Amino acid sequence: MSGMEINGSGQLNGLNGLKNLSQNNDGKGFDEMMNQAINEVNQIQQSADKAANDLASGGDMTQAVVEMEKANLNFQMMIEVRNKILNAYDQVMGMQI
Repeated sequence: MSGMEINGSGQLNGLNGLKNLSQNNDGKGFDEMMNQAINEVNQIQQSADKAANDLASGGDMTQAVVEMEKANLNFQMMIEVRNKILNAYDQVMGMQI
């Protein structure tokens, strides 16, 4: 998954990344796919931290803002996916057999 990216027209491409991840899982289990997604969110968070540190030492403000917003959006998306998974789990556990 490439994370959430903003293309030239300002549209977010994060959902396409999720679609590609699910289609190209190469036989990976769900836990491996989630670990990969979490690692990518972590890398984006680290990139945002680096951009913020660079900004503090005279770096480019635009780049720092873009990196921080990208990290924020990816984190929010990860939380929403987690919430959907927990909701589905609750529904499955509530089914009568």
